[in-house]
Amino acid sequence: MRATEKGLYTYPDITVICGEPQFVDVRRDTVVNPVLIVEVLSQSTEAHDRGLKFAQYRLIESLMEYVLVSQSEPRVESFLRQPGREWLLTESVGLDSVSILRSLDITIPLAEIYAMAPGLSEING
Repeated sequence: MRATEKGLYTYPDITVICGEPQFVDVRRDTVVNPVLIVEVLSQSTEAHDRGLKFAQYRLIESLMEYVLVSQSEPRVESFLRQPGREWLLTESVGLDSVSILRSLDITIPLAEIYAMAPGLSEING
């Protein structure tokens, strides 16, 4: 995925596109119109995912929601685009919580996210 015309190329953990994908070029391997991006945080990537990467993602006009999933605890943070240049943070913490992905109008229990995620099963106990 490409965040800006001259900027960052990334490989998000999950990208959701609604409608027809738009590509950088005829190779059709780099999309430019995500609605939702999900990143699974690790110790080595968390600062980059929260910092430069999110700053670049905010420049994507189609992006409505950016979601960060913790590896170290059952925690999902969702940043939803607001009018202007504002983003609204919603946190879901604990296996009994749910994460609401407003850009897709769906609700996902954290227990399901962490039960499905390889490498995150140690959080479940």
